[in-house]
Amino acid sequence: MALKRFVTLNNGLKIPQIGFGTWQSRPGEVEEAVSTAIKIGYRHIDCARVYETSTASHMEMADAKSTENQPEVAIGIERSGVPRKDLFLVGKLWNTHHRPHLVQEDLEMSLDELKTNYLDVYLMHFPVAFKPGKEMQPLSSDGKLVIDPESPGITKTWAEVCRLYKEKKGVRAIGVSNFTIAHLEAIINATGVVPAVNQIEGHPSLIQKDLYAYCKDKGIQITAYSPMGNNSTGKPRIIDSPAIKEVADRLGKTSAQVLIAWATHNGFCVIPKSLIASEMENNFDDFELSQEDFETISEIGMRHPYRGNLPVNFTPQVPINLFGEPEEQSMPHSVVF
Repeated sequence: MALKRFVTLNNGLKIPQIGFGTWQSRPGEVEEAVSTAIKIGYRHIDCARVYETSTASHMEMADAKSTENQPEVAIGIERSGVPRKDLFLVGKLWNTHHRPHLVQEDLEMSLDELKTNYLDVYLMHFPVAFKPGKEMQPLSSDGKLVIDPESPGITKTWAEVCRLYKEKKGVRAIGVSNFTIAHLEAIINATGVVPAVNQIEGHPSLIQKDLYAYCKDKGIQITAYSPMGNNSTGKPRIIDSPAIKEVADRLGKTSAQVLIAWATHNGFCVIPKSLIASEMENNFDDFELSQEDFETISEIGMRHPYRGNLPVNFTPQVPINLFGEPEEQSMPHSVVF
């Protein structure tokens, strides 16, 4: 049975709890995947202008020929035959457009690429500003991303995102991504506007109880990306754990299904990605964990805790201390509030 659960955001907008992720795909894959996903029943589609189709792997992206994948998402939506009004599209403000006068331009580029006149949710992708310009990944002479030397700070960028929402400039709800409690506190205190969503890396090997509790208290909906784990650092993913497979086998499910169910048990929205139709169908299965199984999976994950989505480990590297992890302590930049 297809999962038909929704959660309600703090502005009353309903969002499908299971979404479809479009990150890290090759040319031609996104169009077909989105069309197939929508035909299966997915309605929540997660997008971003920086998400690219490429002929290279993630670790080779610095040298790869790539193009933004949102135009392919638009074609996939058209091919699905499902009306725009029945879909829930999430887009993101990219780091090169944090200066207030550039925010609306970024939104309009996403609207144009997705061939729509509104996004259901518009997120600040990272609390990090890159140097503005034509390149989405501006590089220094040493091959690292260039942090904006004139960054306005996340509070001013958030204030401009709030303006677009208040003036109904093509967004139905607004939120953030990769924000910590400190980042959230800063933008809320500065503007009085609580984000509707915080999209974060979410899986049993990265349990952030304080952040979960803070978001719940403030009415911020968490969306979990990389629900199977993230191996960008070369560490084994939680989905590959034999202990997780044992739980899945006992329940007659796949490892992916139990990890998605772990996220929904937490109350999160979750955005798994797959290019295989049978996996898409399995990921969309209506399945709930018992509290005992939820706790077992949490315990398995925390045997080997890790955060996979660290900008310091990206290729090219983002030289910033974003989350306060040990690997980030030597970075020359920190978040500008």
